[in-house]
Amino acid sequence: MTTEATAVSIRLVSSVELERQLPAFTELLRNVVNGGSPMGFLAPLGAGEGMDYWLSLRAELNAGTRLLLGAYLDGRLVGSSQLALSRWPNARHRAEVQKVFVATTARGAGVGRALMAALHDGARQHGRSLVVLGTRRLTGAQQFYEELGYRVAGVVPGYTIGRVGEKYDTVMMYQELSL
Repeated sequence: MTTEATAVSIRLVSSVELERQLPAFTELLRNVVNGGSPMGFLAPLGAGEGMDYWLSLRAELNAGTRLLLGAYLDGRLVGSSQLALSRWPNARHRAEVQKVFVATTARGAGVGRALMAALHDGARQHGRSLVVLGTRRLTGAQQFYEELGYRVAGVVPGYTIGRVGEKYDTVMMYQELSL
């Protein structure tokens, strides 16, 4: 799957391709986490921890239960996103968006929107009509998803914590896609 938007190329990344690009994916994740967007981690994120995270995805990528997308600008990795495809019989109509992020230097160039459009295309290609996600409440990310048509399903208070124990609410969001 390839999507072009403002010179951004979005590509599906296989397990083998991920291993080839592991340093770039690791540095991108570190850039984002250490730049203030936790993505499930606590800053400072070390190279080893970042690498371990990416390598932990291999089984799901190989099984086809997770799609990994890379966003490239002039051949350089500048963003990534994932779509977890539920394998349970009563949930084969839904998918979960996970870890959508863009390098701090590439923000505002349409990379996030291109990643989300590609994720939606991937969901449709896999017969998924309901897409869900969770993000920190009352942030630019929540506003971004709302602008893309996501609706708030509810709020989980104190869902994540920060480095010194501060709690952050997570807003659960969804969008229904036409197939």
